[in-house]
Amino acid sequence: MTASSFQRPLYLADQVRELDRRAIDAEGDGFALMRRAGESAYEVLCARWPGIRRVCVLCGGGNNGGDGYIVAALAAADGVAVDLVALKPVAELEGDARRAAELAAEAGVVPVAWNDELTLDGELMVDAMLGTGAHGAPRPPYAAAISEVNASGCPVMALDAPSGVDVDTGHIETEAVAATLTVTFVGDKLGLHTGAALDVVGDVIYAPLGVDPRSHGGIAPVAWLQTRQDLARALPPRRPGSHKGIYGHVLVVAGAPGMGGAALMTSEMVARVGAGKVSLATDAAHVSASLTRFPEIMARGVRGAPDLEAMIESADTVAIGPGIGNGAWGQAALRSVLDAGKPCVVDADALNLLAREESGIHRDDWVLTPHPGEAGRLLGISTAEVERDRRDAVIALQRRWGGTVVLKGAGTLVYDGDRLTLCPFGNPGMASGGMGDALTGIIAGLSGQLASLGEAARIGVLLHALAADAAALDAGERGLLATDLASYARTLANPQPVSSHADHA
Repeated sequence: MTASSFQRPLYLADQVRELDRRAIDAEGDGFALMRRAGESAYEVLCARWPGIRRVCVLCGGGNNGGDGYIVAALAAADGVAVDLVALKPVAELEGDARRAAELAAEAGVVPVAWNDELTLDGELMVDAMLGTGAHGAPRPPYAAAISEVNASGCPVMALDAPSGVDVDTGHIETEAVAATLTVTFVGDKLGLHTGAALDVVGDVIYAPLGVDPRSHGGIAPVAWLQTRQDLARALPPRRPGSHKGIYGHVLVVAGAPGMGGAALMTSEMVARVGAGKVSLATDAAHVSASLTRFPEIMARGVRGAPDLEAMIESADTVAIGPGIGNGAWGQAALRSVLDAGKPCVVDADALNLLAREESGIHRDDWVLTPHPGEAGRLLGISTAEVERDRRDAVIALQRRWGGTVVLKGAGTLVYDGDRLTLCPFGNPGMASGGMGDALTGIIAGLSGQLASLGEAARIGVLLHALAADAAALDAGERGLLATDLASYARTLANPQPVSSHADHA
């Protein structure tokens, strides 16, 4: 399955190192690539902090340190005062990194060897310590230097990756540099866009340095980064002859006694993103509220499995889980849906019930939408293990359960067994009750409008995140509620067409 032309490919560290090697072999000069990296980073620095007068550059060994020495040389040549801190003695540097250090020396920059008593000073810190090659907890002296950078209170520009971040997973073992922005080179890295890394990478700016990763055979991206333009590609204007029968009939099974809110939120989102018909199977106590709030939704009170059969039969897709609980009502509802064999979107309590199943269910016609805690229960591991390697977890979930899996959280991942997609949108205001119910409704609502459940999951995740961003932009992140997303989701589900010349960044 091919990604849209707007999406950016994401790679692992080893793959980017291979791209580096191929680019150097083609050019015959590794130092030229290092110079381009330093020059690109310095251009970003000047654009973000114009008029800066003093910078502190911390350089490790290897190519990442070499990039830092280039930045130091360029800054000094511009008349910027440079404090250069060497985490590895210059005399021990080799190859291109040694040449870069010599260039800095020619520009009049004298490095100071790191020691634990050193106080960092300057208007900006440049982190060129560990880059993409480090895994696990930073060792001395890097651990102390990372802490000192973070304690400085200065803005930070990280080169390729903040030191302490695992660029394959986004995991942070102990502490990482908290960057204001990260300039990453040659190929963009998966771990800069998901998991704990999102707390420290700041703005990520991709500098390809003249290398086109997609032109190199045998180096397939491990994931694709979604863009806003994907909405217009997936959701073109409707044809004049459209009717409700062609946009899907979604049944929402939600809301055990006392949990009516989940049922209402999920159902509303199904309708707001354009499903042709929406039915709601819920506890009888919630029907009156549903009819009052959404008369367009066909709500019916159900006591058990027999009441559900006709409703499931008439639906094209079933969304099940929000507020169904773990008791008899929820268990009977889930069993009825699974036995019917209809395509379904499974969330919340339904996932927890699935995790207790011992029958080895594996289906191609469903979407599972776990948060990390639910994912851990579905895999029989801890939440921390899920978050340590989110890519590995979402792949394991799909292999175990089938279909399409949406692993929610910072940098939501969607995997259908073929392609892994990463959503770079969303905000901390989404950490509130009901957001998962809204996502379930959006995905289910799109299921009858798109070519596959996998596509509904991908576009649904994107639409959900962008709606939350629009709502937060208007009124802030704190106090953002799931019901706030409805009007924004409707607007975004009707995007303006984009040309093939649209900005891909």
